[in-house]
Amino acid sequence: MKEIKKIALLTGGGDCSGLNAVIRAIVKSAILKYNYEVIGFKGGYHGLYTDDYIKMDLQTISGIFHQGGTILKMSNKDNLFKYKMTDENGKVVYKDVSDIAIANLKKHNIDALIIIGGDGTLTSARDFARKGINVVGIPKTIDNDVPATEITFGYRTALDHIMLSLDALHTTAYSHDRVMILEVMGRNAGWLALEGGIAGSADVILIPEIPYDINTVAQTIFDRYNRGSKFTIICVSEGAKPLGGDVTIKAIDKDSPDSVKLGGIGDLLARQLDKIIKPVTGQDIRVTTLGYIQRGGVTNTYDRVLGTKYGSYAVEMIANNEFGRMVVIRNARMDSVRIEEVVGSGQTGQTSTGGARIVNPHGDLVNAAKDIGITFGE
Repeated sequence: MKEIKKIALLTGGGDCSGLNAVIRAIVKSAILKYNYEVIGFKGGYHGLYTDDYIKMDLQTISGIFHQGGTILKMSNKDNLFKYKMTDENGKVVYKDVSDIAIANLKKHNIDALIIIGGDGTLTSARDFARKGINVVGIPKTIDNDVPATEITFGYRTALDHIMLSLDALHTTAYSHDRVMILEVMGRNAGWLALEGGIAGSADVILIPEIPYDINTVAQTIFDRYNRGSKFTIICVSEGAKPLGGDVTIKAIDKDSPDSVKLGGIGDLLARQLDKIIKPVTGQDIRVTTLGYIQRGGVTNTYDRVLGTKYGSYAVEMIANNEFGRMVVIRNARMDSVRIEEVVGSGQTGQTSTGGARIVNPHGDLVNAAKDIGITFGE
């Protein structure tokens, strides 16, 4: 068993509520229970590469519990095993600069590194573990799609934003007899749209796991109109797709581990429904894209507690010399799995995933939604 004296942490990828709760728990557990020294690298892997860090003590994390985002900042464009650089001729090249990061860890006498992030961040965590670094991973995403764990922090806070947004849209939809579409995040997993839509009393929920027929969606609106409900609320996941069709792509970002940026499905639905619905009922169709509001704001009770559990358990894993593993929740209990079980055992430097955790189209949650009259556009 290696004696641990000093640890480091970083946050990578996109931000979400609960990150500061995790950071707070790591620092408090490390100092108060184990008497470790702690530093935090700023800006994710970029800070590890440039040696940009701060000392983490009890004063550093005072007052951050409720805050969204992360006091350590983060980046989703810095794969140190395939780092974008410009050579002497001005040409863009990609180099493995991971040894510089490892040298920085050794310079600071870091015994273990806690890496908090999603697919891309954890893939690099796997690669650093392969090079002998004592790594502990913590999964982070509002999409709740990380395999091997039952829930991720930030998800419940994002659901609150979706629910409150749908509540607000109801008043305008009812007052003006409109069809209101709310587009939410989730990539290729429909958890946010599904649970947020149920909580926010959506009439139609469209998710990636259940391809929709636009005519079925339109018929739902007609049926509601004909029985006197002259408004309809649609909650659509950014990754939803029509039968026989594909996702709606907003942009391609080659510098990001997740290069395909989804978005625009709400506007597409509105254009299609406007041609079908308005000539018959006269209803206007309006779209709200919730976007980054889902990621920010005050962290709710659940995610504060969940983040605390993730952070404190990661430090306990370090104390037990459990490295190359990621914290998970299984059967409502804290546990861990090998990082390779989550992101795969592929080539170093290449982002991969062991398969996202997605909605079961025939599961209890979908069935319950159908039982209360919610349509999935099938």
